[in-house]
Amino acid sequence: MMKKWVCLLLALVMLCVTGLSGMAEDDDDGDDSAAVPVDVEEEEESATMQEARELKMGDEGDDVLFLQIRLDDLRYFDASLDGRYGKETEEAVRQFQEDNGLEATGIADVRTQILIAATQYRLLRYGSTGDDVKDLQLRLTTLGYYKGKISGNYLEATRSAVKSFQHVNKLEETGEADQETQEAIYSDFAIAKADMEEETSTPQPELSSFLVDENENGAPMPEAPVEFTKKLKSGSSGKLVKQLQERLHELGYYDGPISGNYQKNTVRAVKAVQTQNGMETTGVTDEATWNIIFNDRKIVMPDQTPKPTPTPVPIPFAITVDVRNQIVHVYGRDENGEYTVVVRQMICSTGKVGTPSPVGDWVLNGRKAKWCVFPKWGDYARYWTRINSSVAFHSPIYRSVSNTDMKVSSYNKLGQRASHGCVRLTVADAKWIYDNVPAGVVVTIREDLPVNQELKDALMREKPPLNTKSCTPIATPTPTAEPVYRSDVKPELGRQTLQKNSNNEYVFWVQNRLKELGYYDTKCTGRMLDRTVQAVKNFQRDHGFHINGIVDQNVIDAMFEAEKITPEPGTDPTPAPSSKGK
Repeated sequence: MMKKWVCLLLALVMLCVTGLSGMAEDDDDGDDSAAVPVDVEEEEESATMQEARELKMGDEGDDVLFLQIRLDDLRYFDASLDGRYGKETEEAVRQFQEDNGLEATGIADVRTQILIAATQYRLLRYGSTGDDVKDLQLRLTTLGYYKGKISGNYLEATRSAVKSFQHVNKLEETGEADQETQEAIYSDFAIAKADMEEETSTPQPELSSFLVDENENGAPMPEAPVEFTKKLKSGSSGKLVKQLQERLHELGYYDGPISGNYQKNTVRAVKAVQTQNGMETTGVTDEATWNIIFNDRKIVMPDQTPKPTPTPVPIPFAITVDVRNQIVHVYGRDENGEYTVVVRQMICSTGKVGTPSPVGDWVLNGRKAKWCVFPKWGDYARYWTRINSSVAFHSPIYRSVSNTDMKVSSYNKLGQRASHGCVRLTVADAKWIYDNVPAGVVVTIREDLPVNQELKDALMREKPPLNTKSCTPIATPTPTAEPVYRSDVKPELGRQTLQKNSNNEYVFWVQNRLKELGYYDTKCTGRMLDRTVQAVKNFQRDHGFHINGIVDQNVIDAMFEAEKITPEPGTDPTPAPSSKGK
């Protein structure tokens, strides 16, 4: 079968040499004068072409393998070359058909197979990515058409460079690198931009419609400054949006419809302007962006070297909402810039099973309110911080805009699913989020974190009881000081054992010691729950003990001796910090 494919490819080469552009299609005059003469050898090859079978889902064989190899060469296929026509092969064929004007069935009929065998380059256009895009950008740079970063991303600057090449080399100016365009770009006969400029006299600027300052970037400028009047963003519409689209098109950033509707193509074009000109890339046309687009003679054009992006202000926090344990974790940046430092941990109420909090990553946009209302329910809440369009962080529920009118049941349910999707916190914790967490912070809502009963138990015990009249926390006595952990002092249990639900300073020592040894990774509470029991079992397994999760003096002795840490002489051990940094 592989031999048949080789013959097929040779036949196709013969067709190309003799000028056949399709499968025995009529020429422009309507006769068969362009048909290829067939000799005996070609008759055998044509027979082979007719024998090629249609390939589809479930087929196997060398012909399928050859198809996969060709699709892989063209960057359409990125899976195992196994000779089996599965979903990946079908999708690759469908994409190839779509790019080459064929009916996108995902079935490799004979016509599709012939075109795949003959095609040297895949279609590259706005949004394409990959090494072939890098090769294209590098070649266009050599020819003087592209001055941007060799990124492998086919964006506006690449599209503009391709369109400029097409113009100079007398090709259809689409901005897409189709087969014909790429053949011309990589050929020895490609006309470089510098060659064209040497042959062409410098044109005189047309001052009737705009002014050009030859000392700046050459951008066509309006006759008079265009005043900014209104911020435009996704969803905006009207004359101002139409004016913006016309201007972006004039500058070479936009090739979509001049519709007056601010949608994804307009957002993409505005982002390209902002990126090229070293601005924050938001896709929103605020006053600064408007003035760059309409009034700045130094605007960086799509095919010019971008301005350096300003150094962003580091985002101080990352937040994880742990649905399984009903805990909100706030992390700060460590010395490597990673969000690993526990800043605050808070008990919460997420959405009920029927109205769950949406799992995923959400970027805060900075919208906040001291009070919010839920019209559907007739309820209120304090210190509202938006997570996305439907959920937010906020306090327990209030019946009215009054600090003394809280629904006590809402407070009492903290620590369990209770909301319609929002993340409820104590008033103090909701205020902390409101006061300290800025726009840009990523909030990750997860349901797959392991059970952490020790931490949840500690946070629940830290939640103060509520004065039901004033709806304020009741002042509680100063809690007993946390025991001081010392790794150089071994506890003496005697005949006592520690097991699940034990609650004393010995458990506190065990938790701290297991944390030092890498077996325990959460809050040291002094109470022995499931996570501590599992850590003990893991230690017992690694040190030859009977695995039962029970700590006796022998286990204490082994913990004390394992990778023992001795403090330097003359220094006092420092108590372990609480994981809740309030």
